[in-house]
Amino acid sequence: MPTVPLPERPDLGQLRKQAKEIRSASGSTLTEAQRALAQRHGFASWPRLVRHVEAINARSWIYTDAPADETLADRFLRLACLNFAEDAPERRAEAARLLDEHPDLSAPSIGVAAACADVSLLRQHLSAGVSASEPTGPYGWPPLMYLSYARLDVGLDDTLAAARMLLDAGADPNDGRFFLGLPTPFTVLTGALGGGEGDQPPHPHSIALARVLLAAGADPNDGQTLYNRMFSEREDAYELLFAFGLGRGDGGPWRRLLPDLVDAPQESLRKLLAWAVLHDQRQRVELLARNGVDVLSPLGTGITPLETALRNGHREMADLLRRLGAAETELDPVDAFIAAALAGDETVVRAAPGHVVEAARLARPGLLVWAVAQRRANAVKLLLSKGFDVNARARSDLPIEEPWQTPLHAAVEAGDVELARLLLEHGADPGIRDHRFDGDARNWAEHFGHTDMIALFG
Repeated sequence: MPTVPLPERPDLGQLRKQAKEIRSASGSTLTEAQRALAQRHGFASWPRLVRHVEAINARSWIYTDAPADETLADRFLRLACLNFAEDAPERRAEAARLLDEHPDLSAPSIGVAAACADVSLLRQHLSAGVSASEPTGPYGWPPLMYLSYARLDVGLDDTLAAARMLLDAGADPNDGRFFLGLPTPFTVLTGALGGGEGDQPPHPHSIALARVLLAAGADPNDGQTLYNRMFSEREDAYELLFAFGLGRGDGGPWRRLLPDLVDAPQESLRKLLAWAVLHDQRQRVELLARNGVDVLSPLGTGITPLETALRNGHREMADLLRRLGAAETELDPVDAFIAAALAGDETVVRAAPGHVVEAARLARPGLLVWAVAQRRANAVKLLLSKGFDVNARARSDLPIEEPWQTPLHAAVEAGDVELARLLLEHGADPGIRDHRFDGDARNWAEHFGHTDMIALFG
């Protein structure tokens, strides 16, 4: 049965009201209505739903604008630390300027002392009885989170000494907050390693800091960290996490707290595998295989990794999976044509019967979006030659016909000037607005800072 996600900030009182409405409408008992509502939202029982909402609300982190009377220390922390809402580099430059102008900022604030890895002042705060674990500062984080989310020019030795000092004083290496009330917590480890859809930078000493946190007991099965780092081609974070037990254990304290919605370790790794296969991250697939992840059986889509690779034109990935033991599979004619087009195989594409091409256009009307997002110029040219719609909408992060954006939006997002020119030459309309953010190609170029592309759109 399909489930309905909870709202970003679930209200227990509103959920209780909904359960009573279900009881009245269905004639069931309140217990039955509560169980039905819980199951609708993906929970095994009403008590599990209640526990989840209470846990989320107790540690939610909602980014808000600064109050007018905000202290200088809190303003500094807002600017210096990632918040996954407003993370422009200019903010960190402004934080550094504030610190230069007010070098005594750390004196009244343990959060600032932690963010700056100011070991001397941090020691003074702790010696004076200031808690190493109590929420503080503008986000209501413990000091260790300000240290791990700060993006300042700090020394390696001071960073590690500050982290160890807080941990020795009782800071929780697994502490975290639910960003926007989402069920996967942004933890101390998440902050140290960075990444994400906005490509937030890691801490300047990310791997060394993460190693200290993991040695102190941070659980390596950190769902948000796994997600945030999957967009990067670098494997150093995953290699470190595997060294500390990624994929093993029960999922740690957050899964024990929220067992219905926090993935089990192997499930998290299989999702990581699915992304890696779709995006042709061959080194990552090899790393996962070396660490015991099943790279052969069907993914959550019901399709094997090998077939996924083949369907998306990833021929080298397919060869890798075969070497790892994948059983051969045969694509139907339409999928074989799409695979050849994405692989840039001109011979196969040119020879495809007309009815197969037409079926492919009907099955994947937004295929150009995916080809552009993968920056496959030859595939784009072949698909254009076969009549695929240059202005169709689809997703650029996954090969899904969800009408998000056009191929031109995807080219702008990728910062690929040549692909953008190619699409414009074939009739791409720069005035079309995407369905999620209501922006045209010029708006997207401005948003992503691709100033070299703005002139293309008049």
